[in-house]
Amino acid sequence: MTQASTLAAQVDAGRMMQDLAALARWQKLSGTPEEAESLRHIRGLLDGIGYRTTWHEHDAYVSLPGAARVTVDNAALKALTHSMSLPSPPGGLVGQVVDLGEGGEADFARAGDLRGCILLLDGIASPAAATRAAAAGAAGQLHVSPHEHLHEMCISPVWGSPCTATMASLPRTVACTISHADGTALRDRLARGEAPRVALHAEVDTGWRRTPILVAEMEAPSAAPEAPFILFSGHHDTWYYGVMDNGAANATMLEVARLCATRHAEWKRGLRLCFWSGHSHGRYSGSAWYADEHFAELDRRCAVHVNVDSTGGVGATVLSQAPSSAELRAFAAEAMQAETGADLAGRRMARNSDQSFWGIGIPSLFAMLSEQAPGTVKMRNSLGWWWHTPDDLLDKIDPANLARDTRVYVHAIARLLEDARLPLDHAAPAEALAAELAPLAAPCTARGVPLDGVLALVAALRAAVPEAHSDAALMRACRALVPLDYTTGDRFAHDPALPMPPWPVLDPLRALAAATGDAVLPAAVAARRARNRLVSALGQAVEALRAG
Repeated sequence: MTQASTLAAQVDAGRMMQDLAALARWQKLSGTPEEAESLRHIRGLLDGIGYRTTWHEHDAYVSLPGAARVTVDNAALKALTHSMSLPSPPGGLVGQVVDLGEGGEADFARAGDLRGCILLLDGIASPAAATRAAAAGAAGQLHVSPHEHLHEMCISPVWGSPCTATMASLPRTVACTISHADGTALRDRLARGEAPRVALHAEVDTGWRRTPILVAEMEAPSAAPEAPFILFSGHHDTWYYGVMDNGAANATMLEVARLCATRHAEWKRGLRLCFWSGHSHGRYSGSAWYADEHFAELDRRCAVHVNVDSTGGVGATVLSQAPSSAELRAFAAEAMQAETGADLAGRRMARNSDQSFWGIGIPSLFAMLSEQAPGTVKMRNSLGWWWHTPDDLLDKIDPANLARDTRVYVHAIARLLEDARLPLDHAAPAEALAAELAPLAAPCTARGVPLDGVLALVAALRAAVPEAHSDAALMRACRALVPLDYTTGDRFAHDPALPMPPWPVLDPLRALAAATGDAVLPAAVAARRARNRLVSALGQAVEALRAG
């Protein structure tokens, strides 16, 4: 048994359930006194372990949904509204209801004029739907839950608090959700040609408020002041009592902090825990602020970001889908296999889970670790029917699953703290980038933007990987490669909370490869700039690895 597994074997499910029961006393809406009281409880525990704690407060744009109802011909339906929805006007929002099914791009494209309409949309509310609705000039969104449970959601696509450039991207509709049965009945009436009077009533408290972040740190015993550290983060704010999401993850963080501190003498790197507010009600406003405010230090010192969300759920038996950055995929698979026996499929990370650090160039490990087996209900994720509902209570936690998930985190973080060399494999992103470039090389060359220089640098990156590298060299390579893999290219901004393709910086090259006629020349202008970004970043990564 490795040292990491020996430490992981000490995870105490009983102690974690005690921590979780304590956290389950508070509803933790962002910026509220109850949230602060719960966070002070966590601070006291970490102080007792020996971590140095810091309490930050900052201004965040937060939206707390209030009372909501939907009436159909004056009959009231059970409903809720959403974070970042517009509040309804006095008397409610009334408009023509248009059934758009799942509300995909094609559904909007064929719908015609939707200005002033209320859109009936299948599925849990999302930023993508809100963005399409706003672009179409709709006045409201009425989402139909996939079952009888109504799920709280933040529908803003703006990552973090809005700035002057992104305020216009905030939602511009009144948004509500009703049950599957009520939505189906309404849809049937529309299909029969009826025109029921539908009104959306929504109270939403949206604005700037002070929100907290708790930071707990412990440096490596012999580390220099600027030595690398591992960032371990999870959100603390919740919908309702949020025992699984995200109380269980906070209990995991406390257990990791306790156990890893017992081997402090072996650490090669420091550990920094961050408990975010504004995840649920501010679209990751806490982690985005922290990334912006501490950019320079994170750039210099943060080696890896480990995120934790919703551990230990009842029935969470699927362990193969835990995400990670390409550089950490083999490492993630080793930790998962060692502690659970499960094989990791290697899912790409999505635009969620406080992943606010890709622009800086910090590789990321995990988020949701364990999930439910796929069912017949189409959910946004596989975290259980109780996710984002008042039913997320202590009975939704399986102590054995909570200990199992936490063992994976203990194993991974112990190794990140203690391994002589950071377990970052830059061959994996090089292979992934090469695969994305392969179908683009010929059509881009034919349209006047050859990619020979880019391909040569990818080959040089592969050649430089097998050499022994210092932490500093591996981190410098990450600063160049991670933003290519997970952002549109601006290291100092946050892309919207919307789905993105792999290696989004390649989009101008993809557009050129598909362009015809008059579209070729302007597409070539953008493609050359994208090629330059690739050449610059890949050159920096190769130089870092060769020098280190």
